[in-house]
Amino acid sequence: MTDDAVRHEVRDGVAYLTLNRPGSLNALTPPMRDRLIDLLTEASADAGVRAVLLTGTGRGFCAGADLRGGARADENGGAGAEGSGRDGAGDGGGAGPADSGGTGIGDRSGAGGGSGGRDGAGHGGAAGSGRRGGAGAEGRDGAGGRVAGDVARVLRVGAQRLIAAVLDCEKPVVAAVNGTAAGLGAHLAFACDLVLAAESARFIEVFVRRGLVPDAAGAYLLPRLIGPQRAKELLFLGDTLTAPEAQGLGLVNRVVPDGDLAGTSRDWAARLASGPTRALALTKHLVNTSLDTDRAAAFAAEAWAQEINMTTEDAREGLRAFADRRAPEFRGR
Repeated sequence: MTDDAVRHEVRDGVAYLTLNRPGSLNALTPPMRDRLIDLLTEASADAGVRAVLLTGTGRGFCAGADLRGGARADENGGAGAEGSGRDGAGDGGGAGPADSGGTGIGDRSGAGGGSGGRDGAGHGGAAGSGRRGGAGAEGRDGAGGRVAGDVARVLRVGAQRLIAAVLDCEKPVVAAVNGTAAGLGAHLAFACDLVLAAESARFIEVFVRRGLVPDAAGAYLLPRLIGPQRAKELLFLGDTLTAPEAQGLGLVNRVVPDGDLAGTSRDWAARLASGPTRALALTKHLVNTSLDTDRAAAFAAEAWAQEINMTTEDAREGLRAFADRRAPEFRGR
């Protein structure tokens, strides 16, 4: 993979991250995933970056994790990776036989990328249906290459690490969902702080269609965003959500016409980049941890966040601007 598969540009305080494999609906390869993690980590530490905008090219935002070409599941980091299948990452079809690896969300003919690898290697422990009909958990030569714990480990260092990089980034992250977001791709969008979606965008919890448990933090994110009952509806049934439906559930902040997505997302990112960056980072941390703690711990975290933030230049500028009855000029420090 070249860096062209994940375009990166910093402009006016905004780090623009663009998935650029439109032929596969921007399905993530392991190098792309690792590149995103590195860029998010760099953005978090770079004082010159004050907001992050994540989007894709073509018809897809991200069709999940790409296992095309016989890549091993343990290189992709999870049992629920939705490889794009031999003929691209369409959203039709089931988990039929395939020899290209991955549990594709379907090829253009609806045949789907099957759950078996090229030589019956299977996918994350699922029953393989590949050319030699192996038993999923076995390696390429059928000699039982996997041991208990392998799948959990690669999930931790793969898909979960990517979602954590978004959640832990100290800068606000905006997702501009330009098309299909499936499986890991949907969870990548939902992990972002703000989600804009084009009218043509769709969200698919594809795992149940392949007989898989959701990964990439889906069972963590969805109940926190929309409650357990609605989360189970999406995860159990695997229905495709249109952008307006996703907005109605609370998964998307705003739906805009396709032609307005780029401009609107740039405007939102620019507003965030002109804000009090450290205050936003502390606010993000408080909100993201609020559902995982009790009241006493939440109140203590809030008090310490206030204490820390009052040492920043932006907090002092904000108070001065209020006293002077003028707009503040925050510098992200």
